[in-house]
Parts: sequence; C-alpha cells; structure tokens
Amino acid sequence: MRVHYSTAQAAPAARKRYWDEAISQTYFPLELGFRSGPSFSGDLDVWSLGNLSISRNLSDGLIYRRHQRHLLHEREESYLITVPELSEISFAQDGKEVRCRPGAFLVERSHLPYEFSYVEPNALWVLKVPSATLRARVGQPERLASLSFDSTRGVGALFVDMIRNTAPRLDEMSDAAREISGKHLVDLLALSIEGDERVLAGAASSVQSAHLHRVERFIRTHLAASDLSPRSVAEGCGISIRYLHQLFATQGTTVCGWIRCQRLLMCDEALREIGGRRSISEIAYQWGFSDHAQFSRHYKAHFGRTPSEAREAARQAALAAETMTMPVG
Repeated sequence: MRVHYSTAQAAPAARKRYWDEAISQTYFPLELGFRSGPSFSGDLDVWSLGNLSISRNLSDGLIYRRHQRHLLHEREESYLITVPELSEISFAQDGKEVRCRPGAFLVERSHLPYEFSYVEPNALWVLKVPSATLRARVGQPERLASLSFDSTRGVGALFVDMIRNTAPRLDEMSDAAREISGKHLVDLLALSIEGDERVLAGAASSVQSAHLHRVERFIRTHLAASDLSPRSVAEGCGISIRYLHQLFATQGTTVCGWIRCQRLLMCDEALREIGGRRSISEIAYQWGFSDHAQFSRHYKAHFGRTPSEAREAARQAALAAETMTMPVG
C-alpha cells in the first residue's frame, strides 16, 4: 500500500506543521528546522513491505534533529538507509560526522540522537529496517551508523537499483510478495556492506576479522541444518575447532551461543510476518530447532516474551500502523 503526502494539500501557513507530522508518521519523531520561508515544498511517498518500508522524499532544504527526548518512549530500534539523488547530505551521530553525496548511501540509527541536513532541494530514497531484521544478517549493525557506502558499482549499485525499481511495482503486489521483496532488499544491503573494511574492523586483527566474517557467513548459510555444530563449522571453514572457539571468545560469546542467537533472530523475523500462516513449530523447525519446548524457552529468555505473545504483538502493531498510516490533513 502506498501513502502519499504533499504540502500542496495544505495551506501555505500550515505546510511546515503538515510536513513535520508526515515525517514523524513515516519514520519516527524528529525536530525539523526549515531553511525556506512559508513556500516550503515537499512530497513524500511511502510503501510498506511488511515490517520494512521504502519512501521517496522530495523537499526543499531541511535540518532533521533527533534529540534524547525523542527516545524516551521508543521501544523498537530501527535503521534508515538513505540514498541522496540531487544534493549532498550532512549527518552527525555519536561524535561522528559524514557527508554523503549522490552515488552513495548512508546508515542512520534511530536509538541515538543525530542531526541530518541538506541545504539544496533533494530527492531521497529511504529504506527503514527494524534493528532485529538487520541484526539477523549483519553482526553488530550499530557499527554501520554514520558510515557512507558506495552505490555506483557492484552490489551497492544493485541494492540501490532494486530500491528504485521495486517501489513503483509494490502497488501491484500482494502483502506476501511485498514482504519477500523487503527481505531481498535487506539481503542485498548486507551483501553490499559486509566486505567493507570499516565494518570488519574491530578489536581483533584483520586476519581474525576475515576469519570471523567467513565463519559468520557460513553459519548464516547453514542455520536451517539442525546438526550444525562447532565441528561442522570448523570443517566447513577449514580451521581448527580450537581456533573457532578463540574467534568467538574475542566477541564475548561462544559458537553455540552465537548460532542459537542467529536462529532466534530469524525465528523472530518470521513470527513478525504480516499474515504469516506457518505455525510456531514450523518456524522453529525451519531454523534448526528440533524441540518446540526448548525453542520457546530460549525465545522467551532472549526476547522477554513467548513466541505466541510476540506474534500477537506484531499483529496488533500492524493493525495500529494501518490506522495511523493515513495522509495527514
């Protein structure tokens, strides 16, 4: 479903308030600083892809500020992947500043204050992704915040092309097809950033980081196998079991603990699917859990609620979003 907002629908004196409300409904609460006078112009299209969204934002120059007060009642963290097309954007978060020009995309984190601005009129594509969805595909996604990535070649270009080409077709798709398209977009996003040295870098050496990255990718590829074990991971990656355990010790976890966490994240994503028809047991078995009761215990320990409670909460949130996602007047 597409929702369209346009300041042309509001009286000149009410355009700024209209745009403020449209932005808050689409992303999350922000403080807006308008550069132009009463003639401010903006158009915003938003498409839902399950628990993700794509938006096309065209407006005059603006400053968007996310303050600590905006975070007080926020529960679920999300990331905005922003693609500027007409002019440069400036972004500052967590003590880091970056400029992102057309030909690149930027990652913003909702759970930290930030300032985002552009002086000239701009056209932005924005993919909004829940933290849990991104975390299931990228280790420690908070490392991505305030980083700019190339979108002129390779997988980065394919990712941005898919955003541009998917949005106009979403109105023709079923809910299930839109949800699957959203997952493909996040998969492409993960592929486009996973080889970046800034993402791989950490406390470990570059060699350790490369090995850990290869191991994590192997595990994600084989999560559905119920017999996935440290031994099969080590053999699949051509390293010793002892070294495998050392790699995860540098991250403050264990191999089995990390495998279980990734499985839980994928199960959580499946439970949040809009209109999902699979039973909880089917979801658990799909992602490598062989015992339903054990899965439920691990899920509750990790997320603080049972799988059935999580599924019901997702349904209620979807109903609330449908009610709220109406063009502001």
